Amino acid sequence: MRPLWRMFLAAQVSAGRLAGLVALGGLAVVLGAAIGAGDGARPLDDGVTLVRAYGLSLLVPVTALVFGSAALGEPNEDGTLVYLWLRPVTRWRVVTAAVAAALTVSLPAVVIPLAAAAAVTGAGSEMVEATVASCTLATVAYSGVFTWLGLRVRRALVWGLVYILVWEGFVARVGGTASLLAIRTHSTALLDRLALGADPLAEVSLATAVVVPLAAASAGVALATRRLQRQDVA
Repeated sequence: MRPLWRMFLAAQVSAGRLAGLVALGGLAVVLGAAIGAGDGARPLDDGVTLVRAYGLSLLVPVTALVFGSAALGEPNEDGTLVYLWLRPVTRWRVVTAAVAAALTVSLPAVVIPLAAAAAVTGAGSEMVEATVASCTLATVAYSGVFTWLGLRVRRALVWGLVYILVWEGFVARVGGTASLLAIRTHSTALLDRLALGADPLAEVSLATAVVVPLAAASAGVALATRRLQRQDVA
């Protein structure tokens, strides 16, 4: 599986993508520093708001979308995916290698700058730990789902942005079942509980905030594997 991982990783990494990630990550640190340098009396609340609004709502899902959807989506669209059929490798190993390659880039690209941003807010170590945990879990969930999406549909970037901006940005905010089906709901709940403390009245429990994103990642891998087993590649 290691050769597959290397192949997917090499195909995903480009100077343009890396430059964009560095710029987005740098902006997070600048925003965190602005909070730390300000006169706000509640740096923890401001830090949580920053990670929610910029990290978990934009940087994490968009980064995972770019690399997750490209892992299998690009070779599927340009026809090079057919060469994987010549390898004696089970389909789940192919999908796992693709997700692992996406995570190899996505995790450090989002967790490191957001952890740094949380640190420079002056909100303390608990804020940094909550940021690392919630952003890591969200990245894993989005990567699994978007790897399947890249294989399942053409123009996966567009459909992924529709999910991020429309479903998670608007529909899920209404609450109820729609909110429980959004990865962002659970990642922000985990952030809030770890950074601000447990709220017994919260709709999402700590266990649910962890289990649902992991289940979403697993479902993405399972669906992508099933798709690879069933589709015709030419």
